[in-house]
Amino acid sequence: MKQVCENIVRKLEKENKTIAFMESCTGGFLANEVTNIAGASNVLKVSLVTYSNEYKIKFNVDKDIINEYTVYSIETAVEMAKRVAEFASSNIGVGVTGELGNTLSSENKVYYAIYNNDTKQYVSKSILVKAESREKMKEEVASQVFENIVAMIN
Repeated sequence: MKQVCENIVRKLEKENKTIAFMESCTGGFLANEVTNIAGASNVLKVSLVTYSNEYKIKFNVDKDIINEYTVYSIETAVEMAKRVAEFASSNIGVGVTGELGNTLSSENKVYYAIYNNDTKQYVSKSILVKAESREKMKEEVASQVFENIVAMIN
């Protein structure tokens, strides 16, 4: 994962672009991975951990979307990605929401979106995460999100 993050930071630096995160279930894991790379301060504008609906709404995630689709939805992830990009005036916004270890099941669903604030286009996906610990689940989610960021910025 370190190499992928290195590639993201270098590409964004080269193009003078920035990224911002609004994470819920991953609790800042994605931003942490990016900030492990030297030069991250040149590209990372802001990282928000909005674990509660209250704070998603305070950062302009539409409460009607949360009410209609639930906080665990593609629609909410897209809103999170758009709103954090707008809030930070960032080129790329990333939103992640879902459940990791909140049930007795080993299957947990996570929703994420990557929003390109320049083109107003986004990629959104849902993934079923299976791992023995929350940390491993976060790694699995981060790996997929970073792969999609690479695809979007290349």
